[in-house]
Amino acid sequence: MFRGVSTINLDVKGRIAIPTRYRAELQESCERQMIVTIAMDERCVGEAGCLWLYPLPEWEKLELTISKLPALNKMAGRLRRFLIGNATECDMDAQGRLLLPEKLRTFAGMEKHIVLVGQLNKFEVWSAPAWGEKESELMKADDVSASDLEELSALSF
Repeated sequence: MFRGVSTINLDVKGRIAIPTRYRAELQESCERQMIVTIAMDERCVGEAGCLWLYPLPEWEKLELTISKLPALNKMAGRLRRFLIGNATECDMDAQGRLLLPEKLRTFAGMEKHIVLVGQLNKFEVWSAPAWGEKESELMKADDVSASDLEELSALSF
């Protein structure tokens, strides 16, 4: 599973190099086949969004879940159009690089410096400046409600 934060660079062709520590796992779990799409999470949507990067088997689980949503539900339709409609297959090459589509890079405001954030079954892919802002915002945590805390009260660390 994917954890931790890695700072990487976007090359002139729009590729990122997956950190070495994840490459063997990605080779084994998905034969280096990945899916990148626009994130649909309130933490990611904003002026500079982020992308989600899934190993193919994890993406297929998500697609199955989405396919079971009601066809006439407005939010389900929006989710399908936005998440599935922007999904792009990208294979990791022998050097561990993935090409991020220009449309998705533009959406997420990505230029040179990129941050890859492990989220267990996927990665979030951020521009470094957007991640810096988001990290500061998360550290303040002034938007945490009592109900949010109660939902997490069963966890132990």
